[in-house]
Amino acid sequence: MNELLPEPGAELTTRGRTITETDLVSFAALTGDWHPQHADAEWAAAGRFGERVAHGMMVLSYALGLMPFDPERVVALRGLHSVSFKRPVRIGDTIRVRSTVERVRPLDDEHALVALAWRVQNQDDRTVARARVEALWRTGEAPAAAPAELNGAGEEPAVDRERVLL
Repeated sequence: MNELLPEPGAELTTRGRTITETDLVSFAALTGDWHPQHADAEWAAAGRFGERVAHGMMVLSYALGLMPFDPERVVALRGLHSVSFKRPVRIGDTIRVRSTVERVRPLDDEHALVALAWRVQNQDDRTVARARVEALWRTGEAPAAAPAELNGAGEEPAVDRERVLL
């Protein structure tokens, strides 16, 4: 297989990110989603979760931001499938993504479709969301946007293979 593509079965666990009060308010302001489950402490206290919880779409957006996608490899997200929200994410929870490469399918001479299975987990290793994500992946050398910087020895910098894979 192409060394610039991840192998099926490859796994990655991202760093964590703690959800804050500011995150909920900012996401509500940006999206216009002021549902009281996220924005009204009194209303939410009387509800199923007993407090405000994060927007599901915020959790997915943050999961995407946690993924170390190399911009020289990942051209675009192509699909988001089978999203399931399993548990609420509360203010103060820390989430991370466990990602597994399910398959790699060539599309043309320069691109492949990489299918990933995501499990978004909280600080207690409990799954809060699952999703299947497809990314359009560049299989060849990235086009030169600018002249390559040279390291001190007059050579191009080494490729960080971990960053390239996911």
